Amino acid sequence: MHVIATAGHVDHGKSTLVRALTGTDPDRLEEEKARGLTIDLGFAFTDLPSGRKISFIDVPGHVRFLKNMLAGVGGVDACMFVVAAPEGWKPQSEEHLRILELLGIEHGIVALTQVGLVDDDLLELAHLDIEERTAGSFLEGAPVVGVDSIAGTGLGELRAALDTLTETAPTAADTGRPRLWIDRAFAATGSGSVVTGTLTGGRIRVDDELRLVPGERTIRIRALQTQGEQRTKIGPGHRVAINLTGASIDQLGRGLALVKGEQWHRTDRVDARLTVLPHLDHEISRRGAFALYLGSGEYPARLRVLGPAELAPGTTGNIRMFLDRSLPLLPGDRFILRDFGRDETVGGGHILDVDPMVKAAVAAPDLSVDRVIDERGWVDVDQLERLTGERRPPTVGRWVAGPATIAATTDRLLELVDAAGTLGLDVARLDERERLLLETLPEVGITDGRARPVGQDDGLADHPLLARLASEPFAPAQPDDVDPDVIRALVQRGLVVQVDGILFAPGAIDQAARLVAQLLSSKPDGVTVAEMRDAFGTTRKYMLPLLARLDGTGVTRRRGDLRIGGPRLPDISA
Repeated sequence: MHVIATAGHVDHGKSTLVRALTGTDPDRLEEEKARGLTIDLGFAFTDLPSGRKISFIDVPGHVRFLKNMLAGVGGVDACMFVVAAPEGWKPQSEEHLRILELLGIEHGIVALTQVGLVDDDLLELAHLDIEERTAGSFLEGAPVVGVDSIAGTGLGELRAALDTLTETAPTAADTGRPRLWIDRAFAATGSGSVVTGTLTGGRIRVDDELRLVPGERTIRIRALQTQGEQRTKIGPGHRVAINLTGASIDQLGRGLALVKGEQWHRTDRVDARLTVLPHLDHEISRRGAFALYLGSGEYPARLRVLGPAELAPGTTGNIRMFLDRSLPLLPGDRFILRDFGRDETVGGGHILDVDPMVKAAVAAPDLSVDRVIDERGWVDVDQLERLTGERRPPTVGRWVAGPATIAATTDRLLELVDAAGTLGLDVARLDERERLLLETLPEVGITDGRARPVGQDDGLADHPLLARLASEPFAPAQPDDVDPDVIRALVQRGLVVQVDGILFAPGAIDQAARLVAQLLSSKPDGVTVAEMRDAFGTTRKYMLPLLARLDGTGVTRRRGDLRIGGPRLPDISA
């Protein structure tokens, strides 16, 4: 499927030609039929001799309806440029050609209409004029087919030329990220709300849920249609009509987009590459009331030139644009910029960055994904795809980082590990990315949540505190000369047991359990705290924390003022 836009000056026969090729009148409005003038976008489709299918978007040529024309050419693969033989190249012919170039259209043919109204000499002049006017453009060398839509002259040759065009013109890529800019919305009798647009980026299906942006309203697809046929699913590159639920007709309209919500970054600030048209008589600066034409919409925009203060006619430079709403945009999206005040098209180009991080005074945007990564340091892989359209394998965990970021983070982690000494670095103090990276470093070993250089002696396993606690298991002297971080590390590794602020050797807990079991063997109905204190040869200061530990681990249970055996009381008979 290819989507072909018509373009050309008003009254040069675009709509008549589309009707002759497809049998469908693209002028659907009563006012258009009454005035014989295309005001809004028209749509039609046909099969070519090869069996390939094409859809036409018929755009208005009159300057007063330029914004409707701009709404129609944002999602097309090629163009059929229409020039009337009796009048030749006209001002809107030139403007349409420049707009198509700014939007990145690279394939097209020329239909020279109304050839039945001119003699051979004028027809030859028209051909020469077109050749001269299209020189240096994407239409240079394109087939020029003479047609008379009323008489039917040349329609077969034009169909053949369109067939050849579709052999070389690109089709929409399927990146798994569908987006449809709405160019028409209406209420269909018995069906409810219907929107149309050109689907790009990915496939949609009946019952899919999409997000309406701006507005963030969730809609569901009830039915799909393309070229008059009902479908359950449709791929990119098709003209699509969607019957939807979740939004009323007054909440829908041209310039809104339908996307899968989690796949698209919304932005009201972008960096872009702007090419200024050479025929302007003034520079482009931040001064002016601008309108951005992108997708199917017209959006007010403020701009700042990045680098120089102004861009001269015929030059290309970077700008930052500020929008009045958030849109689902992607680097590479094409746009046209017009000046409201002067009522003129000033230029166009493509989006470079949908989430600028660098201040405008020093920003140097481009389409590089590596630049986006480097400016952020670390980027979640899903977020990177939303920002750039490119899916990269993660560097660490779910994160992508550039070599410089990895090197700097690695150096910092090694410094932290070295500074931690024999105690080791508590990895719980690192963020997720740092922990994951630390695990990949061959020169670092991690034991019990502590990172140390590989081969370094374990300073905790032989710490003097362990022997001090073990020497008086039930009345251990509490340290006041040991770093609290060391104590925490000893507790984390299970080398020390801490209960209610009192430190014990792990062996003391085991000894206490066996001693309680011995006491209960002779007094199965239970023993008091005082009896256990005397048996342990300690004081209540230590006995109560010991009992709290035994109760908590199921060795003992409390019954009134007594302790009785719990489910984990040691069997001393074995």
